[in-house]
Amino acid sequence: MTNLKRCTIIFALLLVSCAHASQQDTEKPGFEVEKQAELPKQELTEQVLYEYLLGEMALQRGQPELAAQLYLNLANSTRDPRLARYAAHLAFETRQMDKAMSAFNLWLAIEPDSPLAKQALVTLLISGGKLDEARPHLVSLLAAATENVGSIFMRISPMIASYPDKSAAFDLLRELTLPYPRVAEARWALAQVAEAAGKHELALEEAQQAYALRPEWDSAVLLNAQLLQGVAPQQALALLKKYLESYPDTKEVRLFYARALMEQKQNPEARAEFQRLLNAYPDNADLAFAVGLLSLDMGELDRGEKELQQALTNRKKDENVVYYYLGQLSEAKKHDEAAMQNYSKVKEGEYNFSSRLRMAFLTNKLGKLDEARQLLHKTIAKNNQQRIQLVMVEVQILRDAQQFEAAYQVLMLGLEKLPNQPDLMYEAAMLADKAGKYDAFEQMMRKLIEIEPGYAQAYNALGYGLLERNERVPEAMKLVEKAYQLAPDDIGILDSMGFGYYRLGNLPKSLEFLRRAYAANPDPEIAAHLGEVLWAQGEKEQAKKMWSDALKAHPDSTVLQVVIKKFTP
Repeated sequence: MTNLKRCTIIFALLLVSCAHASQQDTEKPGFEVEKQAELPKQELTEQVLYEYLLGEMALQRGQPELAAQLYLNLANSTRDPRLARYAAHLAFETRQMDKAMSAFNLWLAIEPDSPLAKQALVTLLISGGKLDEARPHLVSLLAAATENVGSIFMRISPMIASYPDKSAAFDLLRELTLPYPRVAEARWALAQVAEAAGKHELALEEAQQAYALRPEWDSAVLLNAQLLQGVAPQQALALLKKYLESYPDTKEVRLFYARALMEQKQNPEARAEFQRLLNAYPDNADLAFAVGLLSLDMGELDRGEKELQQALTNRKKDENVVYYYLGQLSEAKKHDEAAMQNYSKVKEGEYNFSSRLRMAFLTNKLGKLDEARQLLHKTIAKNNQQRIQLVMVEVQILRDAQQFEAAYQVLMLGLEKLPNQPDLMYEAAMLADKAGKYDAFEQMMRKLIEIEPGYAQAYNALGYGLLERNERVPEAMKLVEKAYQLAPDDIGILDSMGFGYYRLGNLPKSLEFLRRAYAANPDPEIAAHLGEVLWAQGEKEQAKKMWSDALKAHPDSTVLQVVIKKFTP
């Protein structure tokens, strides 16, 4: 092959590769397509082609760092902006920041008026934490823009917003926006950075200005609504509703409005909005799923099932999620067998574990306790939280079957695998107390208090256990008082306080606490205690009425039956 032919072929390769480099760069965040600058009158020598091919070979062999250096050297010698751009891109991608800085500066030196070169350099400076160095380039970039200054703000704001020092980022962007008070995008960008810097009121003010400048702009109304949601949710809803009246086909705003309605528990209105979106996008499984869940929450089970099935039919929604909620729906309809079938189809994902727990519960409900336990034993827990759940569900199943000793043994085995786990230890201690293993009960509760000094229920349980047996009452009362300090509104602790004062003989104080507890929750055990104190005060008829009314509401309450038999045999 002659030298002329070889040079012609390689020259064609050079043009293709440089064009490819330019295309790659325009796909990077922060870059925009611009008119190609006039290229230098560079003679295509064999040395230039050789150096270029060395760079290509380095890339082909997986050595982008070497390629970046080779292209940078070639760009310096040829002053070709395409090569400078390509070298900058490769250096940045391989995190060679000093080399990237050299390449970007060379590119800018070759094309001083290139917005693309300025944006690229600004990106590098900000990512390297050099805000002060980036500032003059940002000012120049904005000043060079005429009609499209808003689009420049939209491109630079994410870079500035990502800077770790949010206050410094805000100060920089506020300085940049000062000359552009009538540019909606500038106000919008400043609002976002202000919110990130903790300046909520200023953020809201800027967002409102952006919306006033461009009332048709969906991004402006969405930002306003987002900022209002936390402080004035109804105002946010009103803003979105008003916008949609003028621009009803704005999908993102309507979707945000539907979700906001859902957050405010306005389920009928939220479902109507999701349904409107679903009508416009009938193949969207997420929308069908959202409508189905809202129908489920609203108790419209048949409609909810139809909509969930629609989400399933589209095959664009994770079927494991849909089958889980179909299981929930079947349970709500008291179709336990259908629920089991749906749960069994949840093969993987975040709902697989919950589905197996529900299957165990339903299996036990069918009277198959051993099978339910086997199902739990075969369920794989991915973390300690799930391991605790497995133990607690099995314990609950055994407690419901009145197999307290078996439940206790399951908890003790769980504590062997997860020593000092507070929830398991508390439940084990309570079962020990129920079984009359008072020493084990006290030992575990005291250890729990040692492990978790702020565990109010542990103080309360230990104190109440002693009060119930009428043992070491002053010590028991101190424990209950400690629980009351930690959780003054807890109903069970209020009941213990009332019962403790009863043991101490302070009936007025006892009634004060017991009445507070009973008003908050007319529990049969609280009614038993309150009646007992009324009886001790001589209010026997009132006590009998208290017990009678409570027994009508809770006819199976053993506590009430025992106290009534004790005082009115």
